[in-house]
Amino acid sequence: MKRDAAAATLQSFLAFDFGTRRIGVASGTRLLGAAEPRGTLKSGDFDAIAALIKTWQPDALVIGVPRHPDGAPHEMTTKAQNFGRRLSGRYHLPVFEVDERYTSVEAEAEGAHDVDAAAAALILEQFFREHP
Repeated sequence: MKRDAAAATLQSFLAFDFGTRRIGVASGTRLLGAAEPRGTLKSGDFDAIAALIKTWQPDALVIGVPRHPDGAPHEMTTKAQNFGRRLSGRYHLPVFEVDERYTSVEAEAEGAHDVDAAAAALILEQFFREHP
């Protein structure tokens, strides 16, 4: 089965806006096609991530992968992808990547109080648009 087809069969998700200091978290379901910010964790706090996975019981995880405006990768691209591999290895769930250019800027422009969590919600909603 193609990866896009597999993504379309999954229903509940946790999304992460990865940063070296903080990780924004959001949850959402395909049924609603919307995401809700769930807070921000200290980067590297896999115990807190495990607790969120236990609570929300997602079918899959989505991570935002930052890139330069022209789409070229940079240092944070690699770090976010490494984070995704760690999630996959630890929790044995599918992990999908989403290009997350400008999500934090958009979250700030929308007046979000927790920019990282709001960015994670935008990442997840973008995933829903890309994988209907």
